[in-house]
Amino acid sequence: MLDQSNGNGAVLPEIPAKKYFAIGEVSELCGVKPHVLRYWEQEFDQLKPVKRRGNRRYYQREDVLLVRQIRGLLYEQGYTIGGARLLLSTEGVRQAVIEETEVIQNMLDELEEILELLK
Repeated sequence: MLDQSNGNGAVLPEIPAKKYFAIGEVSELCGVKPHVLRYWEQEFDQLKPVKRRGNRRYYQREDVLLVRQIRGLLYEQGYTIGGARLLLSTEGVRQAVIEETEVIQNMLDELEEILELLK
């Protein structure tokens, strides 16, 4: 993953190899206050940390990456909450199309190689 800035020029820390992260850890890893993380959970359907004992939140690595992505969209690229939400909801569809296009292109390349061999 590319190094990400925290908006002040400093690079965000590397995400440790752990299964779950407390909200305080995610706050430090992403350069965002805990109350902002709780707010983003309400605004972005994709951000759903596991809740356990006493409603404590436990984020997984994918959640941390998503928080960093949301943070980048809002703080660095200037998106509004609504714009970032729309972009993230269409991004999964867009990524699937890109992957399918790559597979098709690879198949076409292989077919062209086979055609050259047959000539």
